[in-house]
Amino acid sequence: MSTDNTNRAIAAAILPLVGGAANIDSVVHCMTRLRLGLRDRRLVQDEALVGLPDVMGVVEDETYQIVLGPGKVARVTPEFEALVAEERAEERAAERAAEPEESATSQALTADELAERGAELKAAQKARNQTSVKLFLRRIANIFVPLIPALIGCGIIAGLNGLLINLGWLTAVTPALGAIASGFMALIAVFVGFNTAKEFGGTPILGGAVAAIIVYAGVANIEAFGQKLSPGQGGVLGALAAAVLASYVEKWCRKVVPEAVDVLVTPTLTVLVSGLVTIFGLMFVAGEVSTAIGTAANWLLDNTGAFAGLVLGGLFLPLVMLGLHQALIPIHTTLIEQQGYTVLLPILAMAGAGQVGCAIAVFKRLKRNNSIRTTIRSALPAGFLGVGEPLIYGVSLPLGRPFITACVGGAAGGAFVGFFSMVGDKVGSTAIGPSGWALFPLLDGNKGLGETIAVYAGGLLVGYVVGFAATYFFGFSKQMLVDLNTGPEADSEADSEADSEADSEADSEAVPSESPAERPKEPAGV
Repeated sequence: MSTDNTNRAIAAAILPLVGGAANIDSVVHCMTRLRLGLRDRRLVQDEALVGLPDVMGVVEDETYQIVLGPGKVARVTPEFEALVAEERAEERAAERAAEPEESATSQALTADELAERGAELKAAQKARNQTSVKLFLRRIANIFVPLIPALIGCGIIAGLNGLLINLGWLTAVTPALGAIASGFMALIAVFVGFNTAKEFGGTPILGGAVAAIIVYAGVANIEAFGQKLSPGQGGVLGALAAAVLASYVEKWCRKVVPEAVDVLVTPTLTVLVSGLVTIFGLMFVAGEVSTAIGTAANWLLDNTGAFAGLVLGGLFLPLVMLGLHQALIPIHTTLIEQQGYTVLLPILAMAGAGQVGCAIAVFKRLKRNNSIRTTIRSALPAGFLGVGEPLIYGVSLPLGRPFITACVGGAAGGAFVGFFSMVGDKVGSTAIGPSGWALFPLLDGNKGLGETIAVYAGGLLVGYVVGFAATYFFGFSKQMLVDLNTGPEADSEADSEADSEADSEADSEAVPSESPAERPKEPAGV
């Protein structure tokens, strides 16, 4: 079966289990999850979905999230959207061709009632799952997640360019590579402003226009708070604040500006008001906050590196589980803007190492659970590359205790990397997104590349070993081992072993027994 047919088959298997096309409001995806807006949550068959071979797990949040893993989700989503469109087209054709007018009216009323009930259920579910903090963090994630591909690509090119410069190779090409790697980062504020306005209900291009002020070279001629501004001051945080302000100014203008002049007045007032506040307020304030973030991160690792790494590495998996780890992107981006690399990402990446060690231990302990072992075989390569969600939702989280021991492994790896930061050997990443082994091309620091790679590799090794040991010795109770090594597959295996033993016994009976004189005496008490 071709790859396209395989992805379509996966989409076709998922669609009826989420209530069909009639139950779908929206379809989007992130790096690992298919995110669906549903009309009626009760139509979803969770257990059947999790039972599909290609589904790593499900997460119920503002959207219903099906974890498919990196790469696969980007290929399955278009097929899923196509199937939804096809099913809806077929339903519309059937409605037009079928019934008398009165029956159609009756069906329409029923459909309206169902839609209303679904909307009410959706609203109630959102109200239960959302707090102001969660909503804010998700919005921040929605702004920055679309930027990750460019951050990864430009970061890897920057790392390659730095390596070529250090080696003195291809000197005619390195300026071009530098321009390619730096162009996006120089204008990232514009993209942040665009996405922010879109997320907060404004016109995206107006958000980008206001954020562009921050990176405009001409701001160097402007003085605010007694200081000359500098291009890029405030960075992505300033762009974020400026675009949020622009969205609210635009909404206010839509309410008070007459429709006849709205097309002229609203965008002008939005850019003017938001732009002036950005220049004479937000750029300075955001610049101070950005500086404080960099100072705090460096102080934390310089003075409490091992402890900070322990806490950060140990708590990162729960953030990944909740999907809130993307909210850290503005902090990483700010550090990259200031220092050229983020010192937090390599420490947080140790959580994935603890997860990998945990998964290997589970594989060793559950020798007769073919289902879990198959999941680990398929998810472990992604785990080594730093994508932890398949192992989280497919292995450690459903088991319970192994999730905690995986966090212990991440804490140990984080403490290792943090300790070296504390003694002056900082390890950073020039971009965000990759983790695990995939982070090696992006590594940078204040020492030589060899030392930086060695510290990071040592942290991964510590995370693997501690995650494995903690899970192997403390991840299962005796009853868990009995239950998880017993089941249809294990029973069939046990039956085959029993049959083999029976055959062996039968064979031994066919052999002449030893005479009493030849048979060794058994020790007393046996």
